[in-house]
Amino acid sequence: IFIERLWWTLKYHYFYLRTFENGSKLRYGLKNWFQYYNRERFHQSLEDWTPDEIYFMKQELKKVA
Repeated sequence: IFIERLWWTLKYHYFYLRTFENGSKLRYGLKNWFQYYNRERFHQSLEDWTPDEIYFMKQELKKVA
């Protein structure tokens, strides 16, 4: 289900709203969008944390344990 939500968000919040001159522009734009999605965009399902915050928090907990 997570992947389906991700692709829906990508399509409707990024892909369908823009046009791309070529594959390079598309790839560059997707790279930036995924950085935003993982580092800056808060996620309701993660209690308003970003995916990076959750991931790195779990990594720190593993180091401590």
